[in-house]
Amino acid sequence: MTTSSTTRLLALLEILQSGGTRTVPDLAARLGVDERTVRRYASRLRDLGVPVDPVRGRYGGYRLAPGYRMPPLMLTDEEALALLLGLQAAQRAGLVTRSAAAGESAAAKLRRVLPKALGRRLEALLDTVGFTERPRPAAAPETEVLLALAEAARDQRPVVIGYTDRAGRASERTVRPYGLVAHSGRWYLTGADPAAGEGEVRTFRLDRITAVTQGTGSFAVPPGFDPVAAVLDGLARTPWTHDVRVRVQADADHVRRRLPAGVATVTPVPGGAAPGAAGAEEGPGGAAAADGPAGWVQVRVRAERLDWLPGVLAGLDRPFVVERPAELRALVRALARRLDGYAAEPEPPSDGEPPPGRAPA
Repeated sequence: MTTSSTTRLLALLEILQSGGTRTVPDLAARLGVDERTVRRYASRLRDLGVPVDPVRGRYGGYRLAPGYRMPPLMLTDEEALALLLGLQAAQRAGLVTRSAAAGESAAAKLRRVLPKALGRRLEALLDTVGFTERPRPAAAPETEVLLALAEAARDQRPVVIGYTDRAGRASERTVRPYGLVAHSGRWYLTGADPAAGEGEVRTFRLDRITAVTQGTGSFAVPPGFDPVAAVLDGLARTPWTHDVRVRVQADADHVRRRLPAGVATVTPVPGGAAPGAAGAEEGPGGAAAADGPAGWVQVRVRAERLDWLPGVLAGLDRPFVVERPAELRALVRALARRLDGYAAEPEPPSDGEPPPGRAPA
């Protein structure tokens, strides 16, 4: 039996699993085959031990015997691959809960029930596949918190949450959950916070929610409300310790590929003019010339710390000018001095000892 035939056979079983009697013409239309093929598939299922009962009469067809339950998993190669890669992608994107072992155990259970030949092929793929994105170290929410909020948002029921803000202050809030959003390796809740003002929409990080209890009453989500847009807007308005402005002589795509999308925005400078901000400093690559193969873009980065930015800017391999803050300019100069020192360092002795006057790294 070909892969296509196997897929349709499993699709027939899935349809019958939903209950009731299905007519042969209806099954043929849903599977995209003729009625003779439907009867052949039904016979094949019976050969495999699945109790498919024929129902005679004007509205006859096929149904599963009462009380029959399908084995835990019957997957095609494509379905099994989709599940395993989906688990891998969720873990690497940081979209798992604090039960970190759940993904591993789910994948292990899936492998155990797969046919041996298919299991070996999928293991080979997972052993040899490479990912260009590194796993995100973001904190994950509790499973119960995520599921409780999902139910409350679906049923439009208020919840009372225990929340710890960025400053470490704990509070209890009543929230009308409008939706959940996964963004840049984190889960966010967006909804109305009556204590902040009627109709005021707030964004909460799920990993900072310590408890969820069901509130009383119900609510209606405003017409046309977009949870994703609300979360992105809320993050854009969040006050950060540092508001970094840098101009780079490069095209926008080159810069965007090398900066974290969650905290950086890249905007082309009108006319591609060279920067002229007072007090701006050139980067380690030398003075930023006004003329060049590419125009200028302005980069805005919101960050809690600055120590990681000089290396990222150097990695752009393009002229850049730091407009603000002054602390970043100092860090860039310090990195340039260190790099210059490394480049001038003599070759280490063959015995592995550091050069004279230098402490071990």
